[in-house]
Amino acid sequence: MDLTRASSFFQFLPIILLLVAFPYILPTTLATGFSIKEATVQDLQLAFQRNQLTSRQLVEFYLNQIKVQNPVLKAVLEVNPDALTQADAADRERREKAPGSLSRLHGIPILVKDNIATKDKLNTTAGSYALLGSVVPRDAGVVTKLRKAGAIILGKATLSEWSHQRSSNAPSGWNARGGQGKNPYTLDDPCGSSSGSAISAAANLVTVTLGTETDGSILCPSSMNSVVGIKPTLGLTSRAAVVPISPRQDSVGPICRTVSDAAYVLETIAGIDTFDKETIEASKYIPRGGYAQFLKKDGLRGKRLGIVRLYYDFGNDTFLHETFKLHLKTLRKRGAVLVDNLQIDNIAEILSTPSENIALNFEFKLSLNAYLKDLVASPVKSLADVIAFNKKHPKLEKLDEYGQDLMLEAEKTNGIGKAEKHALLNMTRWSRNGFEKVMKRNKLDAVVTPFADFSGILAIGGYPGVIVPAGYEKGMPFGICFGGLKGSEPKLIEIAYSFEQATLIRKPPPLRK
Repeated sequence: MDLTRASSFFQFLPIILLLVAFPYILPTTLATGFSIKEATVQDLQLAFQRNQLTSRQLVEFYLNQIKVQNPVLKAVLEVNPDALTQADAADRERREKAPGSLSRLHGIPILVKDNIATKDKLNTTAGSYALLGSVVPRDAGVVTKLRKAGAIILGKATLSEWSHQRSSNAPSGWNARGGQGKNPYTLDDPCGSSSGSAISAAANLVTVTLGTETDGSILCPSSMNSVVGIKPTLGLTSRAAVVPISPRQDSVGPICRTVSDAAYVLETIAGIDTFDKETIEASKYIPRGGYAQFLKKDGLRGKRLGIVRLYYDFGNDTFLHETFKLHLKTLRKRGAVLVDNLQIDNIAEILSTPSENIALNFEFKLSLNAYLKDLVASPVKSLADVIAFNKKHPKLEKLDEYGQDLMLEAEKTNGIGKAEKHALLNMTRWSRNGFEKVMKRNKLDAVVTPFADFSGILAIGGYPGVIVPAGYEKGMPFGICFGGLKGSEPKLIEIAYSFEQATLIRKPPPLRK
């Protein structure tokens, strides 16, 4: 075969496979002339007001999209059998209430990651059969806020099983219940652990989604599926009734197609929840008037952005070199001041020392045992029970193929000993003398890095990050990340929105027309 032709064939192979997988594409334009394709929350609310769209029509559209695309993408574990009932209720409320009196998310469908509890007919399993049929005591704190805002819980998004805390051998986006999630652009790695949330937002299976992050689990799938992700400051959003890994690092945040949609979701779910004490302290960071006010096209003007060159080593990849050089130029043209060639003093120690893993092991065991104990009913009541369940059902959980080494390591721990205390002190020291020192010494508003590679720095200190689509290399999406100090979400949203509006890089995956 001619090599040039072969190269072209393989370049378009994902598109060919998608066309074979989806013999027909559902229409995205209603009889009223309104197109749901890539519609933002603001677009949808305007269509509601103009009687071009109902919440029922919107939910029906997404249920059909899921029916057609999910057998291949495996992004959704369950759909809510009450979603249409919730949509009808939203339509009634809209007719009865005064215009402008309802929230931005009223009548908007949302998928939540399957580690976020919903007290309804949906399961909450973290992708594992071990929790199938378990009964949660209450909605997760973030779900309570979504329901209060009038959002429609469309269903549960897939994830890397146990948020990738079961096995280091399992691929990103895989769980026993749902199988292997697929990136809608390449039918390849979607990254994780909030894989289903990112896939669903990217492929237009829903309006907006929720994911969770311990280290990279919002930022990485958002980057690789060409969507926007916000990993909030620790405690800005409640983690109550969320299957945990680490109370010290876990966050719940939005994954959406646009910065504006992500800001609307964040301002809905942020705030105090008495079931999560961290939200009380973090509530001081919530701006009066919410986050939407920071959606400014000139949001980059005057911002000081740090460039840590360690993260810009692309080897011989000329395309990435030129792409990010262009992005840095765009940031300057939009008024940002770039402070280049920065170094984080202890970065080598952070990257080479296993302190984070040591901490996550004992934190996972303690926090998961507490979560399981709080369930009304469950097949398993401890991490040891989960390990035993997997051994009893090896075929269901693909135990022979993927194993459960991370769970076994966690189960070996016995509280907080000398090594664990040292690990915790290390991360506190690294954050204070590393990232915080660089930010304060250089008076930075944010650090800007390619992809989601900076997630570890943000994770260990509980810092926020926002990632925005930055391009496509041979069809594979990648993002650009803006990270800041605790409570800097307003600045990060200004920066991310201004960059997004200056570039408008995101494009829908090839399965949509």
